[in-house]
Amino acid sequence: MSEPVYDDGRAERLIELLRALAARIRELENDQDLLRAGPELIRLMGDARSELFHYEVRHTYDTPEVAENRRIVEQAQQQMDNLDFGDSEEDAEWRDE
Repeated sequence: MSEPVYDDGRAERLIELLRALAARIRELENDQDLLRAGPELIRLMGDARSELFHYEVRHTYDTPEVAENRRIVEQAQQQMDNLDFGDSEEDAEWRDE
């Protein structure tokens, strides 16, 4: 079983998490409040960091179908690169012009 791709619902929750962190920081009245809220902010930032990591990993994750399609294309490109079209004298003359 493969890992799921990061879906739209989870992306929306990540956006809400980041906005909540930003809103909480804005709510803190002054520098002292900001510093006193350190443990809370560390927790919120940790949650956001963890979820951002999952987003980056899963957002770039290929489904099995995409991975298979990518493999087929790469294999076809390699086969094209390995083809020997042979150089006839006509081809050599054309390239020299």
